[in-house]
Amino acid sequence: MKMVIAIVQDHDSQRLTDKLTKNNFRNTKLASTGGFLRAGNTTFLCGVQDERVNELLQLIDDTCGNREQTVAPVTPMGGNADSYIPYPVEVEVGGATVFVLPIEQFERF
Repeated sequence: MKMVIAIVQDHDSQRLTDKLTKNNFRNTKLASTGGFLRAGNTTFLCGVQDERVNELLQLIDDTCGNREQTVAPVTPMGGNADSYIPYPVEVEVGGATVFVLPIEQFERF
């Protein structure tokens, strides 16, 4: 058994939830915030049998695509403002960051 932790942008969260449910992947959703863009993310926790891990990873990959987005930088609150960029920049957002961890023991009560 594996624990799959997938961090996805909020934009992809509902579509991924629907696909996980449709494909019988139990999951827990946690609200989270990214450090770089300080934008909303959703972290999914899925306990998965070893033989279904690749199926889950493919589902996440198919659902959470990358896209370009223009963002306004956050004004620095302290420290050195020399590297502050005062104009909007185009960045790639989306996709998913996924961790697959071995599970030593699993219980459901």
